[in-house]
Amino acid sequence: MEKRAYITLENGRVFEGYSFGAERETVGELVFTTGMTGYLETLTDPSYYGQIVTQTFPLIGNYGVIPPDFESKKSHVTAYIVREKCDDPSNFRSEGALELYLKQQNIPAVYGVDTRELTRTVREAGVMNAAVSFKPFHDFDALKRYRVRDAVRSVSSDRIEVYGEGKVHVVLYDFGAKMNIERELVKRGCRVTVVPAFTAAGDVLALHPDGVMLANGPGDPAENVEIIQNIRELAGKVPIFGICLGHQLFALAMGGETRKMKYGHRGSNQPVKDLKTGRVFITSQNHGYEVVSSSLKTGTLSYINANDGTCEGIDYPELNATTVQFHPEACSGPRDAAFLFADFLKRIGKSAGQ
Repeated sequence: MEKRAYITLENGRVFEGYSFGAERETVGELVFTTGMTGYLETLTDPSYYGQIVTQTFPLIGNYGVIPPDFESKKSHVTAYIVREKCDDPSNFRSEGALELYLKQQNIPAVYGVDTRELTRTVREAGVMNAAVSFKPFHDFDALKRYRVRDAVRSVSSDRIEVYGEGKVHVVLYDFGAKMNIERELVKRGCRVTVVPAFTAAGDVLALHPDGVMLANGPGDPAENVEIIQNIRELAGKVPIFGICLGHQLFALAMGGETRKMKYGHRGSNQPVKDLKTGRVFITSQNHGYEVVSSSLKTGTLSYINANDGTCEGIDYPELNATTVQFHPEACSGPRDAAFLFADFLKRIGKSAGQ
């Protein structure tokens, strides 16, 4: 027999559905993502730590669970909401159904929800906290108190790992890095040393990297004071490329500001405009904070979001650094921005006099 579940929003609205993941109750920050595919990448993206994720696409689970497509070793979402779940996936790579995976990962999930109305509510009111429960939830004080804290520390690796055997050595700061960042670097001939998020700048330089990658990750970027100081010490000493949270942290290190967005950008269909050429790329994104363009004290705005004009990229030519808010490594998602990895390696080559 199907077990009824309730999603109670901080503003008092209640949505009903049925449980199909781990049978437990939870509280988190409610967000939505618009990708038509890529639910496995969403579930395993560390940037969703602390969040209840709503899929706007109505049918989820149709190609099953495919571990080689994961972006990390486990799921990081707090809970998962879909309109319709697929119990009989059809894909030659599938290793099981989504419901079993969610139970194995201890992730509560709800299906049969009017996700269109739920998404409209978040778009109009903004991101808010919510509870997933098996009876109507009335502790609104608990909902309002909830905050995503120590997010980067909770998802970062705790040891150094090395991938690839290429001649170009890139140190990748793991703030919650998606595995595809490392894969994209390795297939371009890099040896990638992944270091924990709070590794000191001096320890990174002691590894003699040709370049440094600042990865994606969850939470409020301004919370990471120690990391921001490390980036400040690295700036100008080695070519740097920042993605998503890495983009925000570098801006903060350079004296800029960040702020929380009304409902963020999450999905594989975000249009980004290159201010130099006027070309528009379709990109994959997952962030709830933005760099305030007017706060920049150094660097040049390079990309903006074509929908709302928010900052999507900054170049720092005097520091041999560039950062973007979107995900050039995205998979599943548009591949329009993959050229940025090649640009990073060109900058490394010039820095080395090659």
